Amino acid sequence: MRKLIVSLALVIFIYSVAEAAPCYGTKMPQQKNFFMGIGEHSIFKRYLEDDQGNLKSMQEFLLLSYGVFDWLSIDLKGGAGDITQHSSSGNKVDYSTSFAGGYGFRLRFYDSDKVKMVFGFQHISVHPKHTYVDGVRQRAILDDWQVSLLASYDFGKITPYLGTRWSRMDYIHRNGEDHKRVMSDPDRNVGFILGFDLPFTKKIWLNLEGQFFDSQALSASINYSF
Repeated sequence: MRKLIVSLALVIFIYSVAEAAPCYGTKMPQQKNFFMGIGEHSIFKRYLEDDQGNLKSMQEFLLLSYGVFDWLSIDLKGGAGDITQHSSSGNKVDYSTSFAGGYGFRLRFYDSDKVKMVFGFQHISVHPKHTYVDGVRQRAILDDWQVSLLASYDFGKITPYLGTRWSRMDYIHRNGEDHKRVMSDPDRNVGFILGFDLPFTKKIWLNLEGQFFDSQALSASINYSF
């Protein structure tokens, strides 16, 4: 079973196109246990293809992770988010906060006393409120995909991790009745991840993560193990 899941995960890693959702780090719940948390994900800039400008988004989530096995977790999130689209001509469209959610999984394929390595897949979808520009109704969806490889080292008082990912963000835009999907810049799909887990108690910890190159983003969460 484990070899089959590892093989499927590697196939997804090689062939998927994905984007910049938080990676969660390498701390995973044990089998039949849960993690719960509250987190914020801030995308400061993500460039779009064909000189279509860039996107920003602020997202807040309730986080839930379940340990299917000690080495496999399912990650779910629900909350709210917004979108700001800056065109290459300097115009800006703000979509105010509404529903956002996501899902994913993490698979730990190496685990020693101090070192852990994790493969992950994550997806976020943001559905903000519509707005009007020059009397024309504007609607948008942000689809945010990624696959990642992370490695961490446990120093006891802090567990830093770093890694890389292949990512993609889709800006699905409806201008009146015109519908268009604009993808992120394909030359910026590979990114770098740097983060850490900082325990406050045995059950409560802070996760902080920065994302670079493919996007400029930061995520932070407070988590509880039960």
